[in-house]
Amino acid sequence: MVLEIIGGFVAIVLVVLAVAYVISMYNQLVRLNRRVDQAKQNIDVLLKRRQDELTKLIDATREFMEHEEELLSALTEARERAEQARTPTEQASADQAIRDALAGFRARFEAYPELRSQTNMLQFQERISDVESQIADRREFYNEAATRYNTRIKQFPWVIVAKQLGYTERELFTATDEETADIDISEQFAAA
Repeated sequence: MVLEIIGGFVAIVLVVLAVAYVISMYNQLVRLNRRVDQAKQNIDVLLKRRQDELTKLIDATREFMEHEEELLSALTEARERAEQARTPTEQASADQAIRDALAGFRARFEAYPELRSQTNMLQFQERISDVESQIADRREFYNEAATRYNTRIKQFPWVIVAKQLGYTERELFTATDEETADIDISEQFAAA
């Protein structure tokens, strides 16, 4: 009789421990998933800020560069493409288009002394540069959070709980082909 009571007590303790472990796993998965979501939202905030700065830069530049419509169009199109990007891959591609358009803008900017002398133009460029740097930092944080989450949902016994709850892998930000291509230095000097 005593053995039955002890056996029943041990069984109850084991069930309680197993339930507590599953609850702990679930809570950690939720926390990791939320961290990835938060990192993505932080990137979105910076992308919105960059969009606002680009709009201001384009508006301020338009009056000085009426005859450079192609350059302004490229910058505007790149900005619109970035606004429509939703996935990390789309955002990375759109960001490359913005960087390319900004590089063209900076090259043409040097050719206009009256434009270079405008303090607000310099401020816009500095702010955009600052935002670009922050976006890169946030992407690194996002990739770290997503990698930690992706790893966790593939590990045993987490994979069992993650599959049952519908947790799936998160997409990472990756560099575009343009970003990883070799740079032709002579071409860069010729463009300057």
